[in-house]
Amino acid sequence: MMSLNKLPPHPGWAIFLRTSSREAQNPKNSQKRQRHNIHEALIFKSQMAVVDEYVDVMSGRTTNRVDYQRLLSDARLGRFSHVAVENAERFGRNDTEALVAIDEMHALGVAVRFADYPDLDPMDADDRILIALSFVLARRESAKLAERVRGGLHAKLRSGGFVGLAPDGYLNKMERDEQSMVEGNGRVRRWIEPDPDQWPVWREAWDLLLTGQHTLTEICETLHAKGYRYRSGRPFVEVKNDIRRAAKNTLSKRFHNWFYAGWIVSPKAGIAPKTIRGNWKPVVSTEEFERGLEILAVRAEDRPRKRRHKYLLSGLIYYQRPKSGKRIRMSCSTSNPNRNGGISYYRIVGTDIRLLCKRIDAQLTRWLQRIQVEPDYIPAMRAAYTDEIAMKMGHLQPNRRQEMDDALKAVEDEEARAVRLFASGKITESVWDALWLEWQDRRRTLRESLAAMQQESRYHIKHLDDALDIISKVSMIFCRMDLENQKKLLKEMIHQVVVNQEGQIIDVEWRPPFGYLHEVSARVTGETTCLSAISVVKISNRVSSGPIL
Repeated sequence: MMSLNKLPPHPGWAIFLRTSSREAQNPKNSQKRQRHNIHEALIFKSQMAVVDEYVDVMSGRTTNRVDYQRLLSDARLGRFSHVAVENAERFGRNDTEALVAIDEMHALGVAVRFADYPDLDPMDADDRILIALSFVLARRESAKLAERVRGGLHAKLRSGGFVGLAPDGYLNKMERDEQSMVEGNGRVRRWIEPDPDQWPVWREAWDLLLTGQHTLTEICETLHAKGYRYRSGRPFVEVKNDIRRAAKNTLSKRFHNWFYAGWIVSPKAGIAPKTIRGNWKPVVSTEEFERGLEILAVRAEDRPRKRRHKYLLSGLIYYQRPKSGKRIRMSCSTSNPNRNGGISYYRIVGTDIRLLCKRIDAQLTRWLQRIQVEPDYIPAMRAAYTDEIAMKMGHLQPNRRQEMDDALKAVEDEEARAVRLFASGKITESVWDALWLEWQDRRRTLRESLAAMQQESRYHIKHLDDALDIISKVSMIFCRMDLENQKKLLKEMIHQVVVNQEGQIIDVEWRPPFGYLHEVSARVTGETTCLSAISVVKISNRVSSGPIL
């Protein structure tokens, strides 16, 4: 953030306009109305000119809006002294961020004013409550609007309409009602219809499937031979490095989509297959579609099942290149998986790097069995760990607690000012109820944070003790576990196992808090290298040298 301007900002107005989206409303009409209200309530009554206008067509729930950010940047540069907005909802629906932005502009000498309440000053204690309430109500209105939109979409589906991008083979169509355009409400009618270019592709694809004589790969090859492609331009068969790959998974998804049989299916809207007919022309009949599903199901049952080998270090093992030192995640494979005795490897796809799983797994197992805990150093480790956690979490910073106490007092003061406004009739009972809920939420959050400050230290010590207990027992229990539980334990403790080109484990990176034990023990023992002869917990980041911390 830039430092505050030493010179006062240039006198003038910045007008900020915002509409939610191009689909939800006619943005030009909305901006015209906002601009008119701002001029009537604010601009015409002042002697200052309009310096610039900032317009966003985006939801106010996000702060990543182009002109909103440009407005803040120009305020920091002192280009104007006042910002005019139709109402708080237009400024943003994120009340916390919006109030922070208003406070920042106030510190820069820039005042924010709202056309619906032109006399309210956001920096006045009583007025700020009303403005904060406007943001709260705007946020709740946004949530209600989302519910209404979702309900409207579901209602459209239940009436036979379609929502979203039409599947391959169909086109989205839109027609604007001329009378409604004249009246300015921008109403449109939307529907879908067959795509004259892609419709024949999918009719032929189903014809090939329904013969029961072609696999998905063969169907892709046939369509590819005729020059057909998916709507996106993707070929049905890709040829790369003389290897042909059929896009059969995408084809299978299309064959399982009830849309092509003219049925609406939506789990979110609670619409099951064969309950609501869509108002579009289907590619296949319901009988043909179900027969196609039966053919696909039989094919799936007849497909030979590959034996799945379980790999101990799946997702954890990385290969380190000899020269660059770059680490590459390795995949797993087994040659001849359907034959007993298939050989399992950790490998890098597209290369000849293949390392035997049993060799690497055995190295890690032997290494885990040699891990030990040195009990004499545990008290010193606990003390060092506690002090650092306290510093990082702010337990040793008295101002942290003072800030929370001040925030609680601010809530109390805000509630007291609102009581006066309620008593004078400036806010209604329903508004008071909404504010009261907000205060309760803020009080609860602050009190929970204060209580957590008292408990966190004990929790972290228990976390450290649990980690030490696991490490002390891992050498005994690891070999007694089945493979599945061994994998679960390693994923909790280890982030990466790194191997070299000879298949030797050269590095192990631990997950918190295990990795942190290395740093703590180094401070306790006064040793700075991993090759220390004295170890608190014998865990090494250099496994090739043995399990020495």
